[in-house]
Amino acid sequence: MAPLLVLALCACSTLPDKGPLLAESALGIGHATALDNIVGAAERENPDRSGLRLVSHGPEALAVRVHTAELAERSIDVQTYIWNPDLTGLFLAHTLLEAAQGGVRVRLLLDDFDARAKNYALAALDRHPNISVRLFNPVAARQGALPLIGEWITDGRRLNRRMHNKIWIVDNRIAIGGGRNLGNEYFGASDGPNFVDLDLAMVGPVVRQASVSFDDYWNAGASYPVSLLNPEAISEHSLQDLRRRLAEAAMEAWTSEYASAVRGNNAVQRLVQGDWTLEWTNNYRFVSDDPDKVSRRPSPEISNVLAALLPVLDAAEDSIKLISPYFVPGSEGTDRLVDYAGQIGHVGILTNSLASNDVVAVHGGYSKYRADLLRGGVQLWELKPVPGVDASWFGSSGASLHTKALTVDGQQLFVGSYNLDPRSTSLNTEQGVLVRSEILSAEFEDLFAAQTSGHHAWEVTLDDDGLRWSDGSERFERDPQASAGKRFMAWLTRWLPVERQL
Repeated sequence: MAPLLVLALCACSTLPDKGPLLAESALGIGHATALDNIVGAAERENPDRSGLRLVSHGPEALAVRVHTAELAERSIDVQTYIWNPDLTGLFLAHTLLEAAQGGVRVRLLLDDFDARAKNYALAALDRHPNISVRLFNPVAARQGALPLIGEWITDGRRLNRRMHNKIWIVDNRIAIGGGRNLGNEYFGASDGPNFVDLDLAMVGPVVRQASVSFDDYWNAGASYPVSLLNPEAISEHSLQDLRRRLAEAAMEAWTSEYASAVRGNNAVQRLVQGDWTLEWTNNYRFVSDDPDKVSRRPSPEISNVLAALLPVLDAAEDSIKLISPYFVPGSEGTDRLVDYAGQIGHVGILTNSLASNDVVAVHGGYSKYRADLLRGGVQLWELKPVPGVDASWFGSSGASLHTKALTVDGQQLFVGSYNLDPRSTSLNTEQGVLVRSEILSAEFEDLFAAQTSGHHAWEVTLDDDGLRWSDGSERFERDPQASAGKRFMAWLTRWLPVERQL
């Protein structure tokens, strides 16, 4: 029996031959849609500039996605790492299906690490003539645990490389992207813990830069049409069944208590009326990793996002403020941050505490560098936990901090999907927007100040007796509010050779 089990586990499924797929591109901007008229007029008043807005409030982040999809008349492109089948995730799927029914071309690109469990729903969406679904770096074995384990045994190096990008683009005129996946906890709709997260809403030429990146991923060798992976699930019956279930979910969502917060957010209506606050600048850059990064040898040199950030950080003269929920700087990163602190005097970093971190292994990797960072003059804050947050070694849906952003000298701001850790740098693909703006930088620094206050975070310091945590009212001599189990798991990870995977 044992040899048969081994054979079953190691039986290697293979991905289908894609054949010569024709390259597809984002639909160009026009002059006939509502967004063409609204955004086009604003662009003409701000030639060669893009308008950007920080979106930190969960209901507003959802409202922008929903209402722009309702305004769409030409195209919607969505790229995401996670899409949960919950209240907000199903409502967004319903909104996209309705847009497609109205003639809008919809392209959905999901990383397969999360999408495999949703094979049949995604395949049903793909049955619609105006919806195309592709999965990035997919698993060949589409069903069952044993084939999946076998594929990880035989092809784990490939499957360990994921697409972490997130962007939502409508009519090639407006986009929103940053740290948020699609699901309740990313929009403040979860009954349990919710993520502290951040997006940038964008109009202008930066949207076309985002579309170029989307097309690169859509046409990449690692992107497979779901119709090739799950052809048996694509049928008119499956589409109609999904349509019915999404309509029921949408009705439930629209009558929920949370929906009132979304209906009450008039961000897009204000955009339509021309009074939505945007910061216009000609100094912006949409940065994304090459989708072929997942097939190249892991190395910091293959990160386009890091390559864009390092010159900005190296040129800092006054301050660096950084939020990274999963923060594992490594020896080289620690030395660089300490050098910055010595040169400019103020480097502040906010990350998850052990109590709030949903991936304890990451905290174990980070904790090795705390003392060296503090000794070198770097300021550290750790976010307090949300009551009820649970964790496992390999992750859960309950982390309290999910923002990935930084500002330099109160002048330059980056918001994206990139964590300062080895996985974002060398394994996963990432993206973000780098913009020079005193106004947006000041808004982010206000958010940073609020989240590092004693109400939300502990400041970590170092004295002769070791590390200390304080919120101004209480003082702790070890990781506050963390269970013995978490402390043990974090301690063990410090000594295991897994840092490159964190």
